[in-house]
Amino acid sequence: MAGTDPRARAERRSAGELESEVLAALWATDRPLTPAEIQAEIDGPLAYNTVHTILKRLYDKGLVLRDADGQRGAYRPAKNAAELTAEAMHEALDRGPDPIAALQQFVSGLRPEEEKALRNLLAGGAG
Repeated sequence: MAGTDPRARAERRSAGELESEVLAALWATDRPLTPAEIQAEIDGPLAYNTVHTILKRLYDKGLVLRDADGQRGAYRPAKNAAELTAEAMHEALDRGPDPIAALQQFVSGLRPEEEKALRNLLAGGAG
């Protein structure tokens, strides 16, 4: 039955979603993880080969680093979650025709605690 096939569930997730899940697993620890360890950390069944493919894509994008550890390869994130998010925000601003308007829209949608943190940062505080 297709509904119980682990591969069918994995195929329904987008590559971006899988990449996010792999990065989240790596960010959740202080040490490099092997593909098998990452596979165990991800919710739901996911083939080892799929995890390995996602790691290769992330490596090619410069988002993970591969550590040689004897015969097995372990991976660690090249950037922490905050760095990656900030980079994506900068790229989004650079793509748009009016970065100031985009910032205005972004700021107007902040939750009160986020707005307070932004105000503190702009005033020279630590957040």
